[in-house]
Amino acid sequence: MANKRITVLLVEDNPVYSRLIQKLLSRSDYPLFEVIQVGTLEGALDRLSHGGIDVVLLDLILPDSTALDTFYRVRAHDMRTPIIVQSALDDIGLASKAVENGAEDYLLKDKINGATLLRSIHYAIERTHARGAEWSSSMLHLAQQQFLKAAYISGLDDNIRQRLLFPERAQIAALPFKRDGKDQVETVFAYRVQHVLTMGPTKGGLRYHPDVSLGEVAALSMWMTWKCALMKLPFGGAKGGVRVDPATLSKDELERLTRRYTSEFISLIGPDKDIPAPDMGTDAQVMAWIMDTYSEHVGYSVPSVVTGKPVVLGGSLGRNEATGRGLAYLVGEACRHIGLNMNGATAVVQGFGNVGMHAATFLAEAGAKIIGVSDVSVALHNPNGLPVDKLKDYVRQHRQLFGCPHGEIIPSRDLLELHCDILAPCALQNQITAANSSRINCRILAEGANGPTTLEADDMLDARGIIVLPDILTNAGGVVVSYFEWVQGLQNLTWPLEEINSRMQGVLTDALARTLRRSQAEKVDMRTAAMIEALSRVGAANELRGLFP
Repeated sequence: MANKRITVLLVEDNPVYSRLIQKLLSRSDYPLFEVIQVGTLEGALDRLSHGGIDVVLLDLILPDSTALDTFYRVRAHDMRTPIIVQSALDDIGLASKAVENGAEDYLLKDKINGATLLRSIHYAIERTHARGAEWSSSMLHLAQQQFLKAAYISGLDDNIRQRLLFPERAQIAALPFKRDGKDQVETVFAYRVQHVLTMGPTKGGLRYHPDVSLGEVAALSMWMTWKCALMKLPFGGAKGGVRVDPATLSKDELERLTRRYTSEFISLIGPDKDIPAPDMGTDAQVMAWIMDTYSEHVGYSVPSVVTGKPVVLGGSLGRNEATGRGLAYLVGEACRHIGLNMNGATAVVQGFGNVGMHAATFLAEAGAKIIGVSDVSVALHNPNGLPVDKLKDYVRQHRQLFGCPHGEIIPSRDLLELHCDILAPCALQNQITAANSSRINCRILAEGANGPTTLEADDMLDARGIIVLPDILTNAGGVVVSYFEWVQGLQNLTWPLEEINSRMQGVLTDALARTLRRSQAEKVDMRTAAMIEALSRVGAANELRGLFP
């Protein structure tokens, strides 16, 4: 993963101290810092006007301003960017007034070292993000738009509509954990969100990523509710997250963080309450640590507290590749529906992580020719077909596709616009928008990622006759096999892989058939049809259970 870059505006007129700050920040391997230095208040205000600043390091005594007036003028000019005061004035009253009026920290120049400076910048940015952006999420906005459109068309009861716009339960924690070989205690923000509690225990993944927020986790929990309802699984939707980059953590640090997460949220999770699973940045090992921590707390082994764990600990065969395999199953069904021969059909896969890699593998096994793939590092194209097995081997050795010799490098933005029969966005949200949907050149768009297509793009693709297999249908293979794992754990059974795959295919193809029928009956696009199908189940459950008290 590419290192995060933070842009610091250093407002300092002393060249000696300016060089010191830049030297301290240059020693950081993660994150990387870009330092922009100005020596006057007017210079600072002018640079802030251009945007792109993540944090301000502000000296109070400048040639054109003095003491708190310096801080007040910067704060009035920019209310959102975090400000850290760094001053030679050891004045507790001055420091208190600065912090009371919005400064994130007050550092004395003669006491600053690399550790204190990095920590101060990290927490300043984290606190600002936590205060201002938790619910401000493009993903949550998209999830709510999709829901409201389907609720309006289906005539969902207004009381239930209002209730489902936000999750029933959301918990935030500040998690402390120790870094290796240091006294330093790192604190990161963590979340667990449960969207609907009326359908049974809640179910949803746990992701570790530096951009995780409450709004993003809430959106993912909503999509999980619709996904489970569409698949007829006895779960409500949930999601968890930790705002951290796991690539910067050692295995021991990752374990300590995971166990701390489990202990903080232990009252929420359980095999009959809320069952976590792997997601972005987490894996079977992380699930094993959660299982062990929970089991130690209750005094006996509880395998069904998580899914996606190692098979030796009660995990299910086929769980790791289930989402990609399920996508390939549904693409095959869609091809039969429109009369497209899967053998020889061309396919492009955006994303080469767990979902994208397995989607490409199973599409190729079904006869499709993979002509384009990408990951965070590069996009590759070969009109004659890419050797998926060799790409997988390369990624296992190098952790990314960059440098892989088996395809031509193309701009990442061009990958989605390649002419193909099947396009599978399996990476990030908001990849297909009104700006590029007219250049999408496929017959079937199968969403392996959550929320890769905006509502405006949905309408434009539908008007062009492109079949969109929506995320709550196409990437549901993972939660279907997680359900199988949960059932196997509760009953102390082990199903063979052939049975698991056959059962998953049956669940997915049934959901596709119902979505197609709903689309034709309601004369709506596939996403809206899938949402209406899911809402009919969730709405009925809410009405039947009633309202307590």
